[in-house]
Amino acid sequence: MGRQWSNRIFWAVCGLAFGLIAAPAVAIVVSVFHQAWSALGLSTLTKRTNGVGLQNAIFGTLLLLIGVLVVAGTIGVLAGIYLAEFSTPRAGGTLRFFSEVLAGMPSIVIGYIGYIALVVGFHWGYSLGAGIFALSVLVLPYIVKTTEVAMRSVPSPLREASAALGVSRTKTIFRVLVPPALPGIVSGLIVALAISTGETAPLLFTVGFSDRNPSLSLTHHQIGYLTGVTFTDLSLPGARAHATAAAAGAVTLIILVLLIAVGRVVSSRARRATARMTL
Repeated sequence: MGRQWSNRIFWAVCGLAFGLIAAPAVAIVVSVFHQAWSALGLSTLTKRTNGVGLQNAIFGTLLLLIGVLVVAGTIGVLAGIYLAEFSTPRAGGTLRFFSEVLAGMPSIVIGYIGYIALVVGFHWGYSLGAGIFALSVLVLPYIVKTTEVAMRSVPSPLREASAALGVSRTKTIFRVLVPPALPGIVSGLIVALAISTGETAPLLFTVGFSDRNPSLSLTHHQIGYLTGVTFTDLSLPGARAHATAAAAGAVTLIILVLLIAVGRVVSSRARRATARMTL
């Protein structure tokens, strides 16, 4: 009897903890979509921000995410692989230290440094390229850490078996070790993209804002982005501006959900492929 009551209490505490986590998230989502309902419609996708739409902001946000995935994803995954497979204790400790310092740096400071270095120093102006590099620096530590952990979680017998067969170190990493580590790597990339989607401060310093549809030029062209619409319109008077700000927040949430869904699909397929490798 005592064991049954202990089990019930444990599950009750777990349910309470889940509720404390889920309730604020559900409340935020419901509140945002309730406020955005009047502004959500086809015109939101077909009109630019100067016409009370979000088309250019959506395109700009997607371009920023693609840029972060290419720049931060490539550098972060390769750095994580280096830390897990190649680094010496001294070099690894130094890189981890600077990565942790970078992870704790406020995003507005990274935005200011991006402004000084890229917008002013390199004469890029407010631009897509400056925003991509600022966001990449911001999320790089998360990708490095998750990649390193994912690579270290791969069983050592796989490395030993590959070495015994005479496979080179590079082929061992990318053909034997990366596939089972891919779900963890993808999780880190999704977290990085989610952080990038919700950032405003670095973009205010490096991208500026434009009501025009974005171009693929990396310098001297400002672009629009969803968090910029939320930040700007929320400070304006009038119910219409507040509804547009909420609509931008709702679209941002939709993009986040789609990112998570894509990450789960990729991770699931990677797990199935790894399971077939072990058969």
